[in-house]
Amino acid sequence: MSLNIVTLVGRVGGDPDVKYFESGAVVCKLTLAVNRRTRRTDEPDWFNLEIWDKTAEIAANYVRKGNLIGVKGALKFEYWEDRNTGVRRSKPVIRVYELELLGSKRDNESMAESGYEEF
Repeated sequence: MSLNIVTLVGRVGGDPDVKYFESGAVVCKLTLAVNRRTRRTDEPDWFNLEIWDKTAEIAANYVRKGNLIGVKGALKFEYWEDRNTGVRRSKPVIRVYELELLGSKRDNESMAESGYEEF
């Protein structure tokens, strides 16, 4: 049995990078900051997200820098050869198949000011 499931909740690091292909496919790339608790502070871990087709269109239309989102997907690695050095490189990417819009930073700040806490 194999299992490759990644579930993350965090804040979007920048506006979506969206590409439309002649075939009709759509891809949206985002970065996601997820806080990792340490003894003294919360330190963000950054994840590269890749979203395709209908879910990519939703992300392109509704997700902006600072939004709180939840994603479920699978971990994959992208490989390439560095043009300058010829060294083989790689980076982890989360291929998202579920996206949940959880609210913007501004929404959560206004909730905190009114006495509600973010969980």
